[in-house]
Amino acid sequence: MTRSTRWTVAVLAVVVALGAALWLQLDGGGSGPGSDPGSREHRDADTPESLAGPRARADLQPCPAAGVGNGPQQLRGITVECAGNGTDVDVAKALAGRAVVLNLWAYWCAPCAEELPAMAEYQRRVGPAVTVVTVHQDENETAALLRLAELGVHLPTLQDGRRLIAAALQVPNVMPATVVLRPDGSVAEILPRSFTNADEIAAAVDPEIGVPG
Repeated sequence: MTRSTRWTVAVLAVVVALGAALWLQLDGGGSGPGSDPGSREHRDADTPESLAGPRARADLQPCPAAGVGNGPQQLRGITVECAGNGTDVDVAKALAGRAVVLNLWAYWCAPCAEELPAMAEYQRRVGPAVTVVTVHQDENETAALLRLAELGVHLPTLQDGRRLIAAALQVPNVMPATVVLRPDGSVAEILPRSFTNADEIAAAVDPEIGVPG
């Protein structure tokens, strides 16, 4: 091997190492497709200061306030962050007394990105009869906010990098997935599939919770 060849190999090795390090820094160790549930709510890089800009761009609707009753039994004791403003949310209490559609997704999931606007349109159509809440299941909260801003989806969003909600409700490890909850807190349906439009969502959800057609 000539000296020039050795230098070329050394330079390429350094470039590859730097590229890998940069990717890990940007990704922050977030869970990718097929990864195990994360152990953290969000990355260390996702500080309140760093999230302020992405939150302003996303302009999410407030997470639900405490409803009537104790909420779904499986979700009692679970607290996660409201992605819109960083406040803590007692999930069971926030969903209590409401017909709820929980949409579980992650920023890197292509079918999720296609489905989220359909969820927003479904919420617009059904109005206050149903509360649609999205649940972001990856540690990279910044990426979630920027994806929602890009899609123009402003639904209330829970940041659940540890995937506590999916585990408690025994949702299959696929994304997107949708969980339909009745006002009494019982699970009406778990739908481990994607939807392409609001009509499909209404056909799957409304009969389960008694929404008039």
